[in-house]
Amino acid sequence: MDIISGLHNLRPHHKGCVLTIGNFDGVHRGHQQLIEHLRSQSQRLQLPTMLMTFEPQPREFFAGAMLPARLTRFREKVHLLERTGLDRLLCMPFNEQTSQIPAEWFAEEFLTELVDARYVVIGDDFRFGHERKGDFQLLQNSGARLGYEVISVDTVLQGGDRVSSTLVRSTLSAGDFGKAAELLGHEYFIMGRVVYGRQLGRQLGVPTANVKLQRYRAALEGVYCVTVDGVAEDGRALEGIANIGVRPTVDGKEPLLEVHVFDFSGDLYGRRIRVTFKHKLRDEQAFASVELLKQQIDADLLNARRWFAESI
Repeated sequence: MDIISGLHNLRPHHKGCVLTIGNFDGVHRGHQQLIEHLRSQSQRLQLPTMLMTFEPQPREFFAGAMLPARLTRFREKVHLLERTGLDRLLCMPFNEQTSQIPAEWFAEEFLTELVDARYVVIGDDFRFGHERKGDFQLLQNSGARLGYEVISVDTVLQGGDRVSSTLVRSTLSAGDFGKAAELLGHEYFIMGRVVYGRQLGRQLGVPTANVKLQRYRAALEGVYCVTVDGVAEDGRALEGIANIGVRPTVDGKEPLLEVHVFDFSGDLYGRRIRVTFKHKLRDEQAFASVELLKQQIDADLLNARRWFAESI
């Protein structure tokens, strides 16, 4: 998949495509159906597929920390989109200047002059441009005049519910990882590079691999049974336990993913790992002392090992 960062990196060979635009947070089954439709039109028209997205997401730019938790940061989104067979990913930085671009510019100059889109697929709730004035009708009218076709893909339903990033977030928050996997089309995971932390886990006899979440809020909070890829030399996913939160007992400030891999003692610093969430053990909580925290960690480890043994 060709990743194009910003409009200034568009080249003449990027012209001529079938295109979709959106946040695609989580790349859930609704997103996958839209991309599959795009790919079918790509084959029909013999043109490459292009997906345009923004970083940060527009609502993040305006709402900041008040926005609901994000499911996937950019690297995770790229990982999932690559699996769909998408040809090109155009990522535009979203800032004050971007927020002022009129919807008409996207519908006319961007789609015709910059990327020469012949076919555009959008979700049924898609809005774009300054003050979100752009919608399906604007695109359809512009397309009829300028020579590109516009299609709106219907919502995907799962058990009568509309598959959406909002539904995935609420399902994860409820700890229902089976349903979340059905909505996503894959198990929920977080990827990241292991960084140096405060070494508290090692001092407590439970060394952890720390991954900065690099998002306003995480979709999960608490202690979980997980499997970890990117650790074992033979490529196996190893079992472990993870905490996501701000670590109130030790005055943490920003969300952090801390992972303890069972029966592993190697050095993971700098390594990129993927943590897949299997089962929630408990919410994050503050303890009156580090000793009480240590007691709870010991209980969590026992409960996690027991859950894995019973789930085989």
